[in-house]
Amino acid sequence: MNVKRTVLVVAHVGRPAALRSARLVVDRLTAAGVAVRILGPEAADLRCAGADVVPATPEAAQDTEMVIVLGGDGTLLRAAEMARPAGAPLLGVNLGHVGFLAEAEPDDLAGAVDQVVEHRYTVEERMTIEVTVRQDGTVTANTWALNEGSVEKVARERMIEVVTEIDGRPLSRWACDGVVCATPTGSTAYAFSAGGPIVWPEVEALVMVPISAHALFAGAMVVSPSSVLAVEVIGVSGGESRKRAGGQTGTAAGVLWCDGRRRVDLPPGARVEVRRGAQPVRLARLTGGGQAGGAVFHDRLGAQFRLPVAGWRGGAPPQRRRSVAGDAGDGAATAAGCRKRPCRPPRALRGRG
Repeated sequence: MNVKRTVLVVAHVGRPAALRSARLVVDRLTAAGVAVRILGPEAADLRCAGADVVPATPEAAQDTEMVIVLGGDGTLLRAAEMARPAGAPLLGVNLGHVGFLAEAEPDDLAGAVDQVVEHRYTVEERMTIEVTVRQDGTVTANTWALNEGSVEKVARERMIEVVTEIDGRPLSRWACDGVVCATPTGSTAYAFSAGGPIVWPEVEALVMVPISAHALFAGAMVVSPSSVLAVEVIGVSGGESRKRAGGQTGTAAGVLWCDGRRRVDLPPGARVEVRRGAQPVRLARLTGGGQAGGAVFHDRLGAQFRLPVAGWRGGAPPQRRRSVAGDAGDGAATAAGCRKRPCRPPRALRGRG
């Protein structure tokens, strides 16, 4: 029995380029006999007559082969909320700048769609985290994240006071702006901005990074993927969060954000536990030559941060040794060439601002 192939298309409808690209994807997939779904809130902007419109719920990606996402990493994180429970891989099409989660570039979008139609892609799994919030021992919230869960202060003018814990043992008490608990995928996002290390996606680990902590010991930590991280909220620096205007306790001292999308208010005494998620997020990686084959992580890294690579010769075949004078001349010419023409990443990988 042949089951018709189905793809869900998710787009950032606030970008005209995403609308044009989404229509191209839908037209090309339907022409190849692949059924296409689009989300109800996006249907009016996309105006794709050949697509089935479905509600924007976690069931939207059920029984789909893939979710194609047109936008930035934020759009892909939104689509992950539907793709993860369905086990469907995400294929991100980068629009506007180099995204760490995106796979294809709009310059060769038609070629990327053809590779999907021809089953020329692989699937990799990205580690997630499960986040549990407790109050007085009672679970008050359960959520998850692909990038990070961050405990942050609410009051701009005051720090939040927390005690951190790893594997059931206290680590340190900090007055800070917050604490980020991230996956390797999230190490290039908020955790990196807070001073954390970049962890390659293939590395299995958890990362804890304090944000602007007022302490001598406030470095980022990389721990085992089987560890359990915890952040206990004591209150706001100065103690004003402990009481409301009428003297009642329990007003929020902090807030938990997961991937910048899911929010949980944290009163004093709240405890946030972070552990490895049981269900990963799956990403599609195109195979074969050409731009549609995608770039490896360190190429994306170099392009995103415009890292200088002038003078790098790794991978170049060794040149024949002619003479001492010749070698000196070649070295001078190479150095002069690098000064005049700085090495740049391939055009497809350059950031577009």
